[in-house]
Amino acid sequence: MNVIDITSWSQFLQETTKFDQWAFRGQPFANLPLLSSLARRLNQLDGPQENWPMREQRTIRVFKRKAHVHIQDQSALSNTFRCMAIMQHHGAATRLLDFTKSPFVAAFFALESAIEDVVVYALNTPALWRRNPAFDLSLTRAVINPRHEENLEKYFLSNQYPIIWFGEPDEMDSRLVAQSGLFVVPGQLHLTINELLGQYKTDDEPLLVQLVLRKQMRSEAMRELYRMNITHASLWPDLDGLASSMNQELEIVWQPLLQAPNKAKKKV
Repeated sequence: MNVIDITSWSQFLQETTKFDQWAFRGQPFANLPLLSSLARRLNQLDGPQENWPMREQRTIRVFKRKAHVHIQDQSALSNTFRCMAIMQHHGAATRLLDFTKSPFVAAFFALESAIEDVVVYALNTPALWRRNPAFDLSLTRAVINPRHEENLEKYFLSNQYPIIWFGEPDEMDSRLVAQSGLFVVPGQLHLTINELLGQYKTDDEPLLVQLVLRKQMRSEAMRELYRMNITHASLWPDLDGLASSMNQELEIVWQPLLQAPNKAKKKV
C-alpha cells in the first residue's frame, strides 16, 4: 500500500486531485486497521470466528423484527442490504465500511475530534470496477452484487469468499446522499480491506493509498472544511447533526475571537 505524508491543507488538495473518481474513508487513528465495525466488535468478544456469520445474521433478523416500529417506509426492511445500511447509520455494528466520493468529507470525519495524526484512505474504485479476484475470475462485480438477496447471502453473509464489493443500496437514505457516501462490503470479516485487495493485486497501479494527515495541519483543515460547509449539520441533515455541529461552531468561530482580545466583541 502506498503511503503519503500530508503536512498541510494545500498538499492535501494537490494530492487528492490525482485520485479522480476514487472513494475515500477517514479514520481518526493512523494505525487503526481497515476493518468493519462488526469485525472490531466481534474481535472484542469471546467466541470462535466460525460463529461470526450466525451472530451477524441474528442481529439482522432481530433488527428487521423490531425496526418497523420506528420506520415509516416498511419496504426498507425487505431488502437486507438496504436494511444493513440503515443499521449502520444508526449505530449498529455491521460489515459495511463507510466510504465517500469526497476526499473532503473523509478528511472531516478523520479530523473532527483528532488529537494525533489521522488517515484518509483512497480506494481505486475505477481499477476495481474492471478487476475480478485472481482465485476465481468468474466472480465479476455483477455476479456478487449484494443488492440481490441471494448474492448477499452467498458471497457475503456466508463469510466464505475473500472478496470486496463497493456501491450503494438501490435506495439511499438522506445521510448517504448528503455525504456522497457508498459502502465497501467485505466477503470475509476477519480480513482487512488491505488483505482482501491482495486478491485483486495489480502491478500497474495501486488499489489503496494511505494519506497520513499530520496533527499540525488540523486547525487549518477544519477552518477550510467549515468554509466549504462541511459540518455535521450538512453531513447529517437532521437534529442530531445540527446539535453536533455546534461543537465546530465553538472551535471555528469563537476561537479566533478569543485569540484577538483587542478586537471588539460582537454577536456572531
